[in-house]
Amino acid sequence: MTISPKKLLLSKWTALTPVNREKHFLVSRVVVPEDGSPITQVDLQAVHSLRTETIFWRELDDATVWVVGWK
Repeated sequence: MTISPKKLLLSKWTALTPVNREKHFLVSRVVVPEDGSPITQVDLQAVHSLRTETIFWRELDDATVWVVGWK
């Protein structure tokens, strides 16, 4: 599956191996570099705990870790 960084904001993701009961996530922010370079990172917020972490958006392409939507 191909993911566009422009369509990531507010997209929903399910972790296939939940940690600390954090299974469902929402892309809460797309990190736009100040120097105008392409988008590489997003803030991913856990729905259960509201914990936020910054990851490289290409990690969401890994079908062994993430599934699009809330399953």
